[in-house]
Amino acid sequence: MKPLTVKTLRKVLEGKIIYGSDDWDVSDVIYYKRHDHANRNTMLFVSRNDEINWDMINKKGPSLIVTDKTDIAIPNVANTTVMQVMSLVKSYWKFITYYRNLFQIPVVTITGTCGKTTVKDMIRHTLLETKNVHSSLSSKNEPRRSLPYLMGIDDQTEAAVFEHGLGNSGNIKHQCMIYQPTIGIITTIGVHHLDGCGNLEGYIRAKEEIVGGIKEGGTLILNADDENTKKLRLNNFKGKIIYFGTSGKSHFKAARIKFTDGGMSFILRTGNRNYKAFIPGYGEHQVSNALAAIAAVHEMGMDIKAAISRLKTFRNMDRHLEFSKGINGSTIIDDTWTNNPTSVEAALKVLDSIGKNKNVVLILGDINRLGNFEKQYHREIGSMIAKRKIGTLITIGKKAVEIANQARKDGSTATIMSYEHVNEIGSRVDHLLDEKSLVLIKGPMSSRGMIEFAKRLKR
Repeated sequence: MKPLTVKTLRKVLEGKIIYGSDDWDVSDVIYYKRHDHANRNTMLFVSRNDEINWDMINKKGPSLIVTDKTDIAIPNVANTTVMQVMSLVKSYWKFITYYRNLFQIPVVTITGTCGKTTVKDMIRHTLLETKNVHSSLSSKNEPRRSLPYLMGIDDQTEAAVFEHGLGNSGNIKHQCMIYQPTIGIITTIGVHHLDGCGNLEGYIRAKEEIVGGIKEGGTLILNADDENTKKLRLNNFKGKIIYFGTSGKSHFKAARIKFTDGGMSFILRTGNRNYKAFIPGYGEHQVSNALAAIAAVHEMGMDIKAAISRLKTFRNMDRHLEFSKGINGSTIIDDTWTNNPTSVEAALKVLDSIGKNKNVVLILGDINRLGNFEKQYHREIGSMIAKRKIGTLITIGKKAVEIANQARKDGSTATIMSYEHVNEIGSRVDHLLDEKSLVLIKGPMSSRGMIEFAKRLKR
């Protein structure tokens, strides 16, 4: 955080110091009870209903309490300053707006059912050679992390890139109010979090919140190939729109896409020019991720050739279609990072290309957060599998059994097994695996059992 004097903050928040000194600098900001108070020189927004632990706050002083409590009893706390404001909520947003506007830098935010962490990391990796880049960590994108991430921007930051978490409608709108992005990206809109958004239409509307959250004159980057993205309401967006994909309307278009050693090669066509490109990691969805990242960094002024060159050295996160040697010389594809219908379909398309003449083994776990559409989407995956040449299908979980049942119903030729818990499998699949076996394992991020099972297969 860029340090700010208490005197400055008093003016910004239109507050009144009712206890302590204003002659010191604040270098961290939290919302009390929502964020950890880990540092000294912290400003804490304290609501009327919060019970204040004065001793703890004072021990980590100097501390600044900002509150709209009117009947506040302040003990003898030498390292604590108390500022009273008329409305805590209004003061909080005054501070957010003030702090964000201290920095005239490109801020990219990303949403999408799949690919947002990868695109975020691609952008960061591509820019890091020449810029000081601040970003969200891994896929830790919950709305409550937005304020701490904003506080990570300081005078040395030249660009920032964050991904949006979406659990419920309103989450992305809230995060955009904090980040105030200059560039917004939607990677794909598939199916997820229907329990928090009601249905697919509600989910699309929730993703659409990023459109209204981009700063005036900003840029929106969209997937031209994605059917649900075409349902976005863009009439009121006054900024620039850039499309990426394989379709004719794409400003950043991929052609001659091929699976090669270690990743994907393709031709990038943009601005009447063609560029040879390569991205580590398998699947056409990985090419799509690269197009979104290149479009974003080019919008920030980076040369396209330089961006392509940097992306050649990009390293995918662990458990993102991660290839490893496994039991009995088999090949294990660990895709246990996330699990939703869109990511399952993308993984199956990878198998379509690299699984020819292989003994394909699918191990699929439950897909969570589908609300009332849980059975429908699990069954749709079963139908997808039935159309493919799969040697063995193993489902794990009470929900995933619908995948197995539908695959049987649709005439799958696979050997199909279902288990309620991953620990029931043990070594029962080991005899199925040899040098010709290609094993894809997908499960929910929250399933430690699935992650450990994938590790055992890789050993």
